[in-house]
Order: sequence, then C-alpha cells, then structure tokens
Amino acid sequence: MHSYAGAFALLLAVAAVVLGLYATHLSAGLARTPLTALPYNGGVAPKEYAVSRFHARWYSMTMVFLAFDIEMLFMYPWTLVVVQVGAAAVVEMFVFLVVLVLAVVYAWREGAFRWA
Repeated sequence: MHSYAGAFALLLAVAAVVLGLYATHLSAGLARTPLTALPYNGGVAPKEYAVSRFHARWYSMTMVFLAFDIEMLFMYPWTLVVVQVGAAAVVEMFVFLVVLVLAVVYAWREGAFRWA
C-alpha cells in the first residue's frame, strides 16, 4: 500500500478539483432562458445551426490559408540557419516561394478567390 501512496494522493487531488469545479458551477449557476442560451451573434438571433454545412469554396480558401501558414513555419527556422548554410538556403527559399506563388496563381485562375 505504501508504494501506491503517490497515485492515491493524485487521485484524491483530481477528485477534489473536479468536485470543486462542480460546486462552483452549481453555486454560480445562471438561469438558462432561451434568450441567454443562444450563441452570441452581435445581438442578432442566429439564422442557422452551428453545425450547418459550408459551401465548398470555403474549403479551398482554407487550404490557401494553410499553405501560407506552413510557409511561415518553414521560414522561421530558415532565418535561423540561412547565415550558416549560405546561398543554398537562399535558393531553396526562393524555389519554395515560387512553388507557393504558382499555387496561388493556379487557385486564382480556377476561381478559388471568387465569392459570388
């Protein structure tokens, strides 16, 4: 039993935290009327469900956004090693940027940025 003292203490601590949070929730409970239970939308009642389907063009725009996010993830470590690696790192970054620009031009040509 002595070898399980730490695990038992951790279990008691987790149970105390869960019970404390539950007690706080019950003591600070608010009346849930239909007006306050709706999601906040600038004071306007929502016209559709939160899990409604999105148009397909949102997904293509999301992919373009993720491409630019990945570009930033790639550029930060590059800035740290560009001095040590030299010209090869600069050429590699420009090749990456050319590929990214070509992808954006392709998406633009295919109409991924048109919203109408």
